[in-house]
Amino acid sequence: MFVLAAASDAIPAPDQPLEALTLELSRSDYARRLEGFWLGQSIANWTGLVTEMDKIGGEGLHGEFYTRDDWGKADQPSIWAEGIPSDLSPTINWVFADNDGAWGADDDTDIEYMYQHLLLESQTSVLSPEQIRDGWLRYIYSDANTPFTNGRGEAENYLWVSNQQAHDLMREQGLLPPATSDPALNPHHDMIDAQLTTEIFGLFAPGRPDIALDLAHLPIRTTARGDAALAAEFYVIMHSLAANADPGAPVSEQIKKIRKQARLHLPSDSYTAKMYDFVEASHTAGLSWEDTRDAFYRRYQLRQADGYDVSDRELFCNGCFASGINFGASIISLIYGDGDYQGTVKIAVLAGWDSDNPAATWGGLLGFMLGRDGIEQTFDRTFSNSFNIHRTRGGFPNEGLDDFSAMAQRGLTVIDRVVTDEIGGGVDLENNRWQIPLLPPEN
Repeated sequence: MFVLAAASDAIPAPDQPLEALTLELSRSDYARRLEGFWLGQSIANWTGLVTEMDKIGGEGLHGEFYTRDDWGKADQPSIWAEGIPSDLSPTINWVFADNDGAWGADDDTDIEYMYQHLLLESQTSVLSPEQIRDGWLRYIYSDANTPFTNGRGEAENYLWVSNQQAHDLMREQGLLPPATSDPALNPHHDMIDAQLTTEIFGLFAPGRPDIALDLAHLPIRTTARGDAALAAEFYVIMHSLAANADPGAPVSEQIKKIRKQARLHLPSDSYTAKMYDFVEASHTAGLSWEDTRDAFYRRYQLRQADGYDVSDRELFCNGCFASGINFGASIISLIYGDGDYQGTVKIAVLAGWDSDNPAATWGGLLGFMLGRDGIEQTFDRTFSNSFNIHRTRGGFPNEGLDDFSAMAQRGLTVIDRVVTDEIGGGVDLENNRWQIPLLPPEN
């Protein structure tokens, strides 16, 4: 249970009335921040794909992992690329869509896009098990009927591990969430998926992580249980708290505050909490991010400390795509990136393992905090506004072509409903503002 008052520092002074604890947000400003979320996530996602699964650890450590010195150097082949580097870029560098082209959807963006669409289509704030299942079956291809192929010419529906198993359970057995993440039915319930498919629910409940967790509860448990669900909730909380960050403070200070608030949600006996604390302690001790990454690899993938026992399962690549490994890599890039968009994404891209996952997560969060304009200032250039959901999914309007501005406006409609129906706040369309009470009403 997320304790909102303690975690958001929203504890009133003795003479401060509770009604004063109201967050007022401009809907138009928030729309630009949502555009920044989609753009920032897309830049980081596609840049991370260059190094995805290139480096997954080994005896040489720095020799088996990238370091900061590898940025701009030749990309190395991934573990499944048969000696061929990424076709996205010959070097480890930024990958941008052409200004007259479109950002393609990937598994770090497409399920979130689908969930926003389902919320609007169903005119609800909380998706039911049936709505989630029907959406997955309507918009996500099966292995048998996907029109897509990967770089090796093999059929590809852009689902993996827990997402794939959940989809199979829906399609073949008619099961509904949360049964689709039941460990007895889904042995991949602690793999990557919910971390990268549900962060957007935090943005749908600005400043109210307790409500955000309610909205995300079933979508998270469509694919995740245990520590993997905790990791997904950590990200949801951070995205919700980002809306209430002090815009006058440096981004580094804002990130430090909200990450520590989100940490309060993690039970101290969970390996997710212990992984966070290990990275935080390593940073405080003055270790470089590379040394912390190497130590994390030894501690968790090799020695299986703190109850992290994925390696015992003898999975492909020693569970290099597991939720815990992704979470650790993401916390390394978050803490050492210190609120800098480019610095954070670069560390995520170079850290190893499933590198596009943490890159996309923090690219989206920092993109939201900076807004679209802030990202373009960071790179001193403009970017394409177009998005193609039909790169990975099917059945959406306009042959899948969309743009970040329209996606952001639809996001505002979702939030309008959440503010009134779930939070009990106000939507002032005349002045284009929300009033969001920061404490839940008394029972």
